[in-house]
Amino acid sequence: MNSETSTNPFPTSTSMGTGAGSSAVGTTPQREQGGDAGGSDNTVRRVAQRAHEAVDRLEQTLGSSGQRVMGMQQEYGEYARGQVRENPLAALGVAFLAGVIFGKLFTH
Repeated sequence: MNSETSTNPFPTSTSMGTGAGSSAVGTTPQREQGGDAGGSDNTVRRVAQRAHEAVDRLEQTLGSSGQRVMGMQQEYGEYARGQVRENPLAALGVAFLAGVIFGKLFTH
């Protein structure tokens, strides 16, 4: 072992003595080497921002729709309970007929 690897078991491109033209494992993309990667960073940020805004709008739309559906479910649930309390025999007949129909559909 040489003196550099005995103190640092993970050599870097500077300790390995690589030049500008070599392709060592420790090299970095153009961004840190002074290349023009700033334009693509801005593009990625803009696309990410627009995607985030679209998700926020979708969340608001679905949230309000979900609240309306929950309200309708509660309203119709209360209506159905009221009908069953007022007409228990009719509710029993409807339930029996639904059972017979489903039984015929799924036994064959």
